[in-house]
Amino acid sequence: MKTRPDVAPCAWIIHRGQHVYYIYIYRYFFFLHIYIYGWDSLSVRHSFIRKVYMILASQLLVTTAIVAIFTFVEPVRYFVQRNQAVYWASFAVYFITHMVLVCCKGPRRKHPWNVILLLIFTLAMSYMTGAIASHYDTKAVFLALAITAIVCIVVTVFCFQTKVDFTKCQGLFCVLGIVMLVTGIITAIVLSFKYIPWLHMLYAAMGAIVYTLFLAYHTQLLIGNRKHSISPEEYVFAALSIYVDIVQIFIFLLQIIGAASK
Repeated sequence: MKTRPDVAPCAWIIHRGQHVYYIYIYRYFFFLHIYIYGWDSLSVRHSFIRKVYMILASQLLVTTAIVAIFTFVEPVRYFVQRNQAVYWASFAVYFITHMVLVCCKGPRRKHPWNVILLLIFTLAMSYMTGAIASHYDTKAVFLALAITAIVCIVVTVFCFQTKVDFTKCQGLFCVLGIVMLVTGIITAIVLSFKYIPWLHMLYAAMGAIVYTLFLAYHTQLLIGNRKHSISPEEYVFAALSIYVDIVQIFIFLLQIIGAASK
């Protein structure tokens, strides 16, 4: 057994025989930056939503391209798998930029620094996601990508149409984040000593479900007309929140599909 305390984006990457799995020990808890904001007009709201989704589309395009390169180009794939120092460096960049964007209102709102920080954050997280995907079969990566796209589209349409207000459940989402954190730590410790397939699958399924709920929550914060919403000035924070949710859903689904295909 070979164990590496890599964090992807917040995970241990554990090798045991032919098994490669990722245990998340860090969760995006910073959904407390929420603003009760009165939308002055529909035009302001629609402009804000378009801006966020344009940024989000750019982030996902970059991540998809990097994952494709790391999956299909064999020399790059082998380089990523063998050079874990680069992975650690990307995690450090990811963590620092994440903390700055979430915790510091000034850099998050000041142009062009907010865009520069978001770009650096996206590149770092894309590298980590590509590094994870490089350990899986290309069919598993494609299937996980397709399912993630379907889930995100369905959740987004549902959030735009439903009268259910997920923004009222901030306490619930906080508890879910803590549960995932504690479960991730326990699962990482257990699987470090002995690989238990059902435990791995259970944790991955929990992660996919929880992050899908977070996606619904963050999407409704973006849409507005709910108990809580995000200020139009926080377009970087809104894009970052949804982007993280989507990437996490993809990684958890990739674990499930990859393990099932072996």
